[in-house]
Amino acid sequence: MAGIFQRTVRLRAAVRHLCPHSTLTCAARLSPADFHSPFLACSSGQFVASTRKLHVEPKSSPAGAPERLPFSKVTDEDLAYFRKILPGRTITDPDLVESSNVDWLKTVKGSSEVLLRPQTTEEVSQILRYCYNRNLAVNPQGGNTGLVGGSVPVYDEIILSTSLMNNILTFDNISGILTCQAGCVLENLSLYLEERDYIMPLDLGAKGSCQIGGNVATNAGGLRLLRYGSLHGTVLGLEVVLADGRVLDCLATLRKDNTGYDLKQLFIGSEGTLGVITAVSILCPRKPKSTNVVFLGCETFEELLKTFQLCRGMLGEILSAFEFLDSECMRLLNTHLKLPNPISDCPFYIVIETSGSDPDHDSQKLDNFLEEAIASTFVTDGTVATEESKIKALWSMRERVTEALTHDGFTYKYDISLPVERIYQLVTDMRQHLGDRAKSVVGYGHVGDGNLHLNITSPAKDPALLAAIEPFVYEWTASCQGSISAEHGLGLKKRNYIYYSKPSQAVALMGNIKAMLDPKGILNPYKTLPDNLK
Repeated sequence: MAGIFQRTVRLRAAVRHLCPHSTLTCAARLSPADFHSPFLACSSGQFVASTRKLHVEPKSSPAGAPERLPFSKVTDEDLAYFRKILPGRTITDPDLVESSNVDWLKTVKGSSEVLLRPQTTEEVSQILRYCYNRNLAVNPQGGNTGLVGGSVPVYDEIILSTSLMNNILTFDNISGILTCQAGCVLENLSLYLEERDYIMPLDLGAKGSCQIGGNVATNAGGLRLLRYGSLHGTVLGLEVVLADGRVLDCLATLRKDNTGYDLKQLFIGSEGTLGVITAVSILCPRKPKSTNVVFLGCETFEELLKTFQLCRGMLGEILSAFEFLDSECMRLLNTHLKLPNPISDCPFYIVIETSGSDPDHDSQKLDNFLEEAIASTFVTDGTVATEESKIKALWSMRERVTEALTHDGFTYKYDISLPVERIYQLVTDMRQHLGDRAKSVVGYGHVGDGNLHLNITSPAKDPALLAAIEPFVYEWTASCQGSISAEHGLGLKKRNYIYYSKPSQAVALMGNIKAMLDPKGILNPYKTLPDNLK
């Protein structure tokens, strides 16, 4: 394969390596049948409300949030109950609760004073049954890596953390089906599976912190969606605790089950507004015997798309990822994280991953593709990694863009789905629209599934800049029949923009489903659905 990039020297640019010392070479449960039953009513005398309050009413709504809904306030009696069922795991120390009140981007902060850490589904059921009867709002929380304010309280909602629900329940090494609790960290699941010659069907930059329950609740996409599809396809079963504490046991491990409505799909991507996911069964692919990562440079986005078209045709079944980042992303990586460009400077960069079962077969296919891409002058430079450490180094150029952005100032993040040929036009138009009002406007994302991550930075939070960005970005997206949220969800920040992507009839039906499953609205309030349903 080295000869391929030696020919690149004669064509346009010499291969450069990652760095001198790290050379990149070419080497009580309900069954689904009971789901239609009326909600179970709690005895009206079971819990006694108290007039003693622990909280102070917020004087004003957080930016972008509606007024606080008339939920009850947590009392001393409530805390006594929680401490009884969760001894040592009812957290009220403000210093310990603080990190769970603030989202990863540090742009949304709640005022919860109670953090509950159940270990079992039964404990979650007890918590929700009690909160439902007391009309206490609950904020389910996994790894708190969300980007739209969906994982933290808006006001004083009780934080229900799944972090201690981290047990792997079963793994079938014949079918590759894993069943685990919702609090299992994605990276830990990946390590567990790799020891058994399998992998998780999704891979995210936040894999070291995010939890599988949160991944499912937000329908996380990630870097492997091109190869393995979305969680709507790979998740086989869910266990979910409903708002009133009932446990919906749809934790199936069957790949085919066409008996009635597929209820688990309702909860995938529902962002914790319909129920709390407590366990997941998921279909996992075999670990590839051969993995290669290619980092390429292109002069134009049109050439990048031609490379993608060629790539899909020539690599076929071994293609597992096709990602891109622009030169502005590379500048931020260089400036803020001191990551050197592994190739010569280009306007656009591509990360391609192949994975298969036959190293020789995969290498030959990759050789043929690279020869054709170079001969067609679609790419100007590139390098290939086959060793694990060098593969990680190349992937870091894509995965750490989000980290680099945090050092560039206040970041406005947009996660857009568009027809593939229109992806980068939004970045270009946004730069022209904003002019010098923004510090940086960058684009990167998943070309393979038409997902653009548009990020705009400014030295500090700037309401005037935000007014220039929104609703321009949403109107532009709607004009292309795109989606304003490809994989991050709507959360708090984007809930009122849902009509740009969904018709009013669909949103109204979502509201009906929410009212049926959570009639008091205690689960993750102020998120996902718009404030005023049409």
